[in-house]
Amino acid sequence: MKTETAETIGLQALAWLAGNEDLLPVFLGATGASLEDVKARASEPEFLAAVLDFLTMDDAWIAGFCEAAGLGFDQPMIARQALPGGALPNWT
Repeated sequence: MKTETAETIGLQALAWLAGNEDLLPVFLGATGASLEDVKARASEPEFLAAVLDFLTMDDAWIAGFCEAAGLGFDQPMIARQALPGGALPNWT
């Protein structure tokens, strides 16, 4: 996946998260980010990676996001791998 596509999926995930009044406070608490941080860092690939990291912690969150965005359930993880820090480890 191209970085630009991954960033778009990250932005979609952030928008979905921001519109979820039950889950947004959980994200803010887990990351220590404030609403101001979210607004200021929304265009940073590293922050979008953190959004995808958070969402991939729970199958229901991923399912909700993917259904709302019209994405396959594998797309957030593929996008995460294309963003900073997302490369799979090579143990050889």
